[in-house]
Amino acid sequence: MSANSRLTIAAHVLTWIGLYQRRGHEVATSEQIATSVNTNPVVIRRLLAELRKAGLADSRRGTGAGWMLSRDLAAITLLDVHEAVAAGPVFALHRSTPDPECVVGHGIGPALASVYDEIEAVLRRELARTTLEDVLRDILKTA
Repeated sequence: MSANSRLTIAAHVLTWIGLYQRRGHEVATSEQIATSVNTNPVVIRRLLAELRKAGLADSRRGTGAGWMLSRDLAAITLLDVHEAVAAGPVFALHRSTPDPECVVGHGIGPALASVYDEIEAVLRRELARTTLEDVLRDILKTA
């Protein structure tokens, strides 16, 4: 099982656009962003479409086409980004119902659901505490 990197890539994309705009550029192309992420521009465009739907990014068509932030980096939390790109909860229970006649099959769902709910609450709380401005500040400290 591999870890999901969509939050990381989305945070990378938005932070990159924010820095690019601060350096005097109005919009960024998916090709420029893809170079920083080291992926295909199509991947970036699909991700940006989700971020646009969530109100975090916007696009300009025609001459001077490209992508921009819809909000300042200080107004975008990692929770905002997570909610824009996450496909559901971090952990899930069985896809099919375990054997209700088995003591473990009967009790595993309720036993793990409360743990998973608490983990999800902690995750959301921590993601809400960090803005993309915080992320950029930390990036620039290490540069």
